[in-house]
Amino acid sequence: APPECPFCGEAAGRELEEHVRARHGHLLGAPGTGNGEQLYECPMCSLTCTNIQILEEHVDLHLEEHNFSEGTGMFHCDEDLELAQQLQTEEDEWQRSEEKREREEFEKLQRQYGLDNSGGFKQQFLKNMEREVDRGRMQPFEYHKRKADMMESLASGIDDGRTKTSGVIEALCKYYQNENKDVRCVWLSAGVDHFHSSLGDRGWGCGYRNFQMLLSSLLQNSFYNDCLRDTTLIPSIPKIQSMIEDAWREGFDPQGASHFSNRLHGSKAWIGACEIYSLLTSLRIKCQIIDFHKPTGPMGTHPRLFEWILHYYSTDNEGGAKVVCTSKPPIYLQHQGHSRTVVGIEEKRNKSLCLLLFDPGCSSQQMQKLLKQNSDVTSLKLLRKFVGSLKEKQYQIVAVDGVLSLEEKAARCRASQVLTSEKIP
Repeated sequence: APPECPFCGEAAGRELEEHVRARHGHLLGAPGTGNGEQLYECPMCSLTCTNIQILEEHVDLHLEEHNFSEGTGMFHCDEDLELAQQLQTEEDEWQRSEEKREREEFEKLQRQYGLDNSGGFKQQFLKNMEREVDRGRMQPFEYHKRKADMMESLASGIDDGRTKTSGVIEALCKYYQNENKDVRCVWLSAGVDHFHSSLGDRGWGCGYRNFQMLLSSLLQNSFYNDCLRDTTLIPSIPKIQSMIEDAWREGFDPQGASHFSNRLHGSKAWIGACEIYSLLTSLRIKCQIIDFHKPTGPMGTHPRLFEWILHYYSTDNEGGAKVVCTSKPPIYLQHQGHSRTVVGIEEKRNKSLCLLLFDPGCSSQQMQKLLKQNSDVTSLKLLRKFVGSLKEKQYQIVAVDGVLSLEEKAARCRASQVLTSEKIP
């Protein structure tokens, strides 16, 4: 609304100053005081002045302030509205971009961890074989033969053995007895077969393949015959998925089961230390998860991990022999994005330690080089990992150390409902 005159209330617009001077200048003066002094009262704030010039300057300040506020107020109103609209537009665009990024990240994680409903071992196996035929790397007759073998393996629940390499531990024992003068002592697991990823599980099956390696050692040890009497042959990956689901149904690790919506079979879901623990415990195999949750050495290394593994193998196996073939099962080793199997450890003459690992990423052709009598240090590079080679932020291991009674199994099932791993400080 246009400003009103403080004397007559008439709308004066931007000419308020001229209106006051022209129409009401005679009112700027006021009756004097009792001592004869003339006083002048401001019509806008009631301030009393003793001089007409002072009053006029005072009123001018009021008018100037009013005109300035009106003009700049209108200006800022338009500018603020435009700025607010711009900020809101930018906020909306950022919100949409953030929602899209989060959706893409979630879908990426689903694909990465096999939770995108894209099928499981069977679907991937057939798709990859078809691709091999299209590229001329597989003949149609071989495709049909391998498809038939795969379907038989799925029906029986038994691994077809195509990715298995046996005898590596025995070959290592002979190698260390004859070679490697810089090794003071080496401890080796009981016999372990190596399994590598196939066309059906490439990119996600390392956890299952490491379980097959661990199980291959347990099956050769009569101490575990009783708890493994229903598992006399190495199960296929889909069978292992069903076995983990059975463990969940028994009550093991409900939190982990909910992460997978209680379903692994028919998916490409990655598994880790908790799933291996639940499966082994459901079979009455005593094991523990050890969490090396932060580096304990310089440059992000984990010397305490190496020391723990040395203690695991050397306890009850001390002696003067250079090569100690223990009865210890291998160790499941997990870190973000991958898992491997520890099958032994070297101690050098300078006291440094070196792990021996079976990696599901190594093919049968690579592993079979270790079976040759003339295998050398170059071949061992596939297995050797020094302290400076393992620099992930966190590692977990699952170590087997006996058999559980039915009562102990039930107690561990209850405890797994709030399952926490032991952390090495």
